Amino acid sequence: MSRKLTRSFFAVPPGQYDPTYFSQLVQSFSFLLEQLQNPGDARHTTMTLTNLQTNDQGLEPGALFQQDGFVKITQANTPHVAGIAATASVGLVSVTTT
Repeated sequence: MSRKLTRSFFAVPPGQYDPTYFSQLVQSFSFLLEQLQNPGDARHTTMTLTNLQTNDQGLEPGALFQQDGFVKITQANTPHVAGIAATASVGLVSVTTT
């Protein structure tokens, strides 16, 4: 295991309901969930990322995507849209020939 996790303790259940055992069981599950949801440390010497999105649409903060050959990290306050295009018109133009 590369995440240095502490093993959760799940005691052998008693023959009858015991509130102390039940409390310990809930604490053990809470501890396990906390560890599983913590991404932990990572250090890699080689890594290959394939099939990355080209924008951050639908990604959670911290997820990776690539744009114009650069790997970027999704941030909640910095959008990277899929494309930028605009069309506009102002006023009318009349052409008269005589």
